[in-house]
Amino acid sequence: MTEWTPTTCMRCAVGCGHLQQSVDNGYGLDTVRGDANHPVNRGLACQRGVRETADPDGEWLTRPLVREDGKLVATTWEEALDVVTSRFAEVLDRDRNGIAVLGSGQQTNEAAYALGKVARGGIGTRYYDANTTLCMASAVTAYYQAFGSDAPPPTYDDIPEAETHLVWGANPAAAHPVMYRWIVDSAGDTDSELLVVDPVESETVDDADHHVQVDPGTDLAFARAVLASAVESGLVDREFVEASTTGFDALLDSLPEVAAAAEVAGVDVDDVERVAAALADPTLVYWGMGVNQSVQGTKTARALIDLCLATGNMGPGSGPFSLTGQANSMGTRVCSSKGTWPGHRPFTDPEHRETVAETWDVPVDRLPDDPGPGPVGIVDAVADGPVEACWTVATNPVAGMPDADDVREALSETFLVAQDAFHTETVEVADVVLPAATWGESAGTTTNMERTVSRVRAATEVPPKIKQDLDIIATIGNRLAPDLFAQPPLDPESIFDELRDLTAGTPADLSGISYDRLDAELAVRWPAPEPDVQGGYRYHSDDGWAFPTSSGRARFSTGTHDGLAEPTDESYPLTLTTGRTPDAYNTGVRTRNGKTDESPVARIHPETTLDNMEALDRGRTVLTSRRASVTVTVQPDDGIPPGMVWLPIHHPAVNALTLPAVDPQSDEPNFKQCAVTMQVPGRSAPLIDQGISVPDDPTRIDSD
Repeated sequence: MTEWTPTTCMRCAVGCGHLQQSVDNGYGLDTVRGDANHPVNRGLACQRGVRETADPDGEWLTRPLVREDGKLVATTWEEALDVVTSRFAEVLDRDRNGIAVLGSGQQTNEAAYALGKVARGGIGTRYYDANTTLCMASAVTAYYQAFGSDAPPPTYDDIPEAETHLVWGANPAAAHPVMYRWIVDSAGDTDSELLVVDPVESETVDDADHHVQVDPGTDLAFARAVLASAVESGLVDREFVEASTTGFDALLDSLPEVAAAAEVAGVDVDDVERVAAALADPTLVYWGMGVNQSVQGTKTARALIDLCLATGNMGPGSGPFSLTGQANSMGTRVCSSKGTWPGHRPFTDPEHRETVAETWDVPVDRLPDDPGPGPVGIVDAVADGPVEACWTVATNPVAGMPDADDVREALSETFLVAQDAFHTETVEVADVVLPAATWGESAGTTTNMERTVSRVRAATEVPPKIKQDLDIIATIGNRLAPDLFAQPPLDPESIFDELRDLTAGTPADLSGISYDRLDAELAVRWPAPEPDVQGGYRYHSDDGWAFPTSSGRARFSTGTHDGLAEPTDESYPLTLTTGRTPDAYNTGVRTRNGKTDESPVARIHPETTLDNMEALDRGRTVLTSRRASVTVTVQPDDGIPPGMVWLPIHHPAVNALTLPAVDPQSDEPNFKQCAVTMQVPGRSAPLIDQGISVPDDPTRIDSD
C-alpha cells in the first residue's frame, strides 16, 4: 500500500485535516480518513467529505477540448491555449474590460491569488469575481461595516464556551457536520441550549431546544423584534456599548414595536422573548445562506451583529459567527484581489494600489478602479456588453447562478473558456475546455472559516493531459502579460511566499506563516505577523476592545425590513426557497450519482399539496416562476410551512427558477425567496436541466 499523505479536506469550510492514500496502480485515491494529528478536527471527518474526495460522482475531464462546428472535440494543450490566448489578446486590444473572469472557493490560496493577479494585473478587468460572492458577500459587507474588517471575531475555541447556540438561517447538521458535532456537544451541557431560526424544519432543527419558524424573507424583522425585546427586558450591556460602540441611540430610534415586528415575521411574541432571554447567557450567533442570500442580506447580518454588540455577546464563548459554505471562501477573500487587494488592502487606496502594482511589476493604471459589479452584474455585462470573452475556473455558473437560463444563453453567445475537473453545464456551452486537477491531486494551502491556514497536498499523480490550476493560470497570464510569473510548472510555495509578503502589515497578515511552519504546526490562524504568533479572538486584547474603524469602535446599524424582493400574488401564490441536503454539495457535480435526468424533489406541506391537487400528475408537478418552469417530484413534508416550496440547491434545474435581484450593498443574489405556482405537467413538460451523462465507474482515466 502507498503511504498516507496529510492534507486538508476541500469540501466545506470547516478545514478538517485528512489523510489520503493513493491507489497502488494508476491515478486516483484509494482511501481517505480524518487526521488525528490535525489541530482543527483531531481525526473527525464527515462521510460526505471522505466520499466526494475518494470516490466522487461526475464525468471526469481527461483532455483539452475546443468547439468545432458546434461540437467539443479533443485537442492538444498547445492548441487549446493558443485558441484561448489569441482570442483574449484580440479582445484586450479593444478593451481590458472585454474579458470577464469567474473564480471559485474551491481553489487553493495559491491558485486564487494567481487568478486574481492575472485578472487584475495581467488583464486589468473590473469584471472579475468568484462564486464566493454568491454565498458570503453579505456577511463580508456586514463585518466591514460593523467592525472595519472582514471575518468573524470568534473561533472554534469559543464553541465549547458558549451557553446559547443561536443558529439562524443555516443547517450546519447538513453543511458542516464536524463543526455541528461541536455545537451539539456544547449545547448538550447542563444549562446550555440550541435555538434555531429557520422557515423550514431541518436536520439542525431536529436537535434544537426551540425552533422559531419565521416566514420566508422576514429574518430582519424578527432580528429587530428580538433586539427591541432585549432592550425592553434590560439585557443591554451598557458598559460595553458606551465604551466600545457607536450609533446605539440611532439604533434605538429605529427599532420597531415588538408585537408589530413579530407579526411581520409570522411568529408569536413568545418566540421573540424566548430568543431575547437566551442572549443573557454567553451566546454564539451563527448564520448562513438563509440570511446572506437576500436583497436584505447585509442589513440582516448587521442586525445579528447588533444583537451581539447590544447584549455584550462579544468575547470568548460569544459573538457573531457566519458559516462559510465553500472550502476556501475565506482564502479567496484574503488572497484573490476580488473585493480587496491581498491581505484585505482597500481596493481604491492609492498607496495600497501602488504596493500591489510594484509587487506584480505591472503599471498601476492597469489595475481597475473598482472591484466590479459582482457575478450577476458580470453576466449582465456578458449579455449586454462590454464583455466579449469569459473565463470560468472551478465554478459552474450555468447551474449555480440565479435565472440560470439567461446565464446559459449569455455565456453561450460569448467566447467561453471553462477550466474544471468535471463535465458541468458550463462546460457544455464552452468554446474551450481546460481539464484541471482536483482534490487529492493538487498542492497548496487553504483557509477555513475561522481564519486557519493549512496545507493541501497531492496524494496521487494526474494523467498527462491534466494540468494544475496554478500552471494553467500562469501560462495564460504569461502569454497575456509576459513575466507575470516564473515559467510553469510553478512551485506553489513560491506563490505563497509572494502572497504572504504582500499581506505583511495588513489586517489579514499571513507573513508569519510559511510552508515550513505549516509542516511543523499543521494549521495556523491569521493574523500571524511573526513566525511564533497566530490570531485568536479578534479586536480584543489586554488593553480592551479596538476595532479598525475611524472611531476605533464597533458600529451599530439601523436597517429595517423592506418586504420580499418578489412577493406572491394571484398568479404566483407560493414562495420558493432553496437549501442544502446532507448528501450533496454546490451544484452537485460530484454527488449526482448518475441521476441527472431525474427531476428535483420538492418538499411541500400536505395542505399545499391538497390545495393544488389539480396541478399534480402521479406525484409530479411543474413549478413555474416568472423566469422558467421546472418539472419536480412532490414530497409531502409537514416541516415545510403551508404556501411554501423547498428545493435543493444541488440540482442543476433549480436555479432556472430563482431571482437575479441582488443585495444593493453586497451584490449577493436573492436565492432564498421567489414567487412560483404549480401547474399540471404536460406530455412534453421537460426538465430545464440539460443533463450530463455520468459513467458507471466514475474514476479518472487517461485514454484516447
